[in-house]
Amino acid sequence: MKRRVFSAATSALIATGAWTSGVAQAQVKKLEEGTDYLALPKLVQVEAAKGKVEVIEFFWYNCPHCNAFEPALEAWVKRLPKDVAFKRIPVAFNDSLVPQQRLYYVLEALNKVDELHAKVFRAIHTEGLDLKTQDNMGSWLEKQGVDKAKFLNLYNSFSVSTKVRKASQMQDAYQVTGVPALGIAGRFYTDAPLAGNMAKALNVTDFLIAQVRSGH
Repeated sequence: MKRRVFSAATSALIATGAWTSGVAQAQVKKLEEGTDYLALPKLVQVEAAKGKVEVIEFFWYNCPHCNAFEPALEAWVKRLPKDVAFKRIPVAFNDSLVPQQRLYYVLEALNKVDELHAKVFRAIHTEGLDLKTQDNMGSWLEKQGVDKAKFLNLYNSFSVSTKVRKASQMQDAYQVTGVPALGIAGRFYTDAPLAGNMAKALNVTDFLIAQVRSGH
């Protein structure tokens, strides 16, 4: 989802697994700052432990491109070495997106991200459910075995509100212009318009992780 709109072709490429050709192309092409990725003008504070490279995916549940990217991202995350700390940050380009920011952090507070994160995407993009409001989210989560009263309590909690505020601050610090997007080590940013598509963006991220690891 964009402040800038990503192409349907990009989503199709990722969803079908045809992105492997992008891997080979990325290995041949020399990656360049300003073309394939951006170096941030100001370092962003990271939460990863010393010696680890922090990678962030910025996303929005209602974004079809984030939905299409999710399987490739999950496979990539499973292959990450131990010195890479991966996390997700839900974005809010306007106030209407804040409820889904809260939804993600409720799942996190319940330790339900691994179980329900992909199911939220499927509910929206495959089943056609409207999960934009607190009430609809609560009703859907209740069907997933989550106590609705507990959801509502967490949804409006100080801890979730704090995480939502920090998420928006990180979004601004990385100068996120659309989703899905990737932030690396508080220093770099890439997305589909920069890299060419999100499969290539993962390759750019691998390259940047290696650069950070080597001290470059």
